[in-house]
Amino acid sequence: MKSILIVEDEQAIARVLAAYLRKAEFEVHHAADGPTALTLFDTVTPSLVLLDVMLPGMDGWDLLRIIREKSACPVIMLTALDDISDRLNGLNAGADDYMSKPFVPEEVVARVNAVLRRNPHWTSGGEEKRSFGNLVIDLAAKQVLLNGAEVALTPRDLSLLFFLSDYPNRTFTRDHLIEQVWGMDYDGSDRAVDLSIKRLRQALSHWSPETGEIRTLRGMGYQFWIAN
Repeated sequence: MKSILIVEDEQAIARVLAAYLRKAEFEVHHAADGPTALTLFDTVTPSLVLLDVMLPGMDGWDLLRIIREKSACPVIMLTALDDISDRLNGLNAGADDYMSKPFVPEEVVARVNAVLRRNPHWTSGGEEKRSFGNLVIDLAAKQVLLNGAEVALTPRDLSLLFFLSDYPNRTFTRDHLIEQVWGMDYDGSDRAVDLSIKRLRQALSHWSPETGEIRTLRGMGYQFWIAN
């Protein structure tokens, strides 16, 4: 049974979400503040976190940052803020999805299922590990190493890197990447692709440029370029 960690200080909202998630056959854990959430996160190792932004003391952004420093666990942000800048901040910080309050509990469950269904849409052709200079992509372990150290990536960013590395020097449009990596059920903005590419470039900033890089081809899309 997959487990969901709800981090929400409004007890009424937490109870409703927990009831609907349990009905959908999820194991549910609840924390009303950041420190409790971190303790539960390390104890239960959830499959996904529903994270409220406006928490007492440590807010959701700080908690997301700490989670991302040690885990690629999917995170859906919950917030009463509906400004586009807040949405972009959340996605850029490594959130996998973003829902504004008030929301319909059934939609939250649907989003949870959609995020959990998102697996890498790539084929490895039996090759388990790829080396590109000082960058190593281990498909079997779902791990990326740079200069021998593991690179922390969100599940979606990892899926995107795996897909691009499966087709070196081939250019993909945003729409194609959305379809192949985010999935046909994704109904968000294609801006998510740009943010994911930005995070990948930051994470791989020490990748030797003589070996390869993630390139932007203006008006065409993105390319995992490898030197011949």
